[in-house]
Amino acid sequence: MMPPSTALDDRQYASLLAVRVGVRRFLRWSEERAAEVGLTATQHQLLLAIRGHDDSRGPTIGELADYLCTRHHSTVQLIDRVEQLGLVARNRGEGKDRRVVRLKLTSAGKGKLALLSATHLEELRRLAPLINALAVPEAP
Repeated sequence: MMPPSTALDDRQYASLLAVRVGVRRFLRWSEERAAEVGLTATQHQLLLAIRGHDDSRGPTIGELADYLCTRHHSTVQLIDRVEQLGLVARNRGEGKDRRVVRLKLTSAGKGKLALLSATHLEELRRLAPLINALAVPEAP
């Protein structure tokens, strides 16, 4: 890490603190909403990563590991647990390489994610003015 080119002022440190506190509070709130529907925060993130993926065939395990910032084997273990809950299904690739596994949400997975996503969008809309006001100002 390079040393900063200019010193930050008190206002900038206060802005950084406010943003980090706001992010942590949102994440805590999100964990609580996930628990209310019987999921961990990571399971919720997995469902969102599958649904939000831009390929209609579904994401691969490697792509999910990248979204979740985890290792491949940790992602496989997470998928195993969520699959046992009936929330996701694995699909083997077609064509030359059948080793490629893609994930899809089941209808139960879609339902849980829909419940969580609606409340999360409401909360993010509520927080948007605060987040915009907390934008870190440029150094003087």
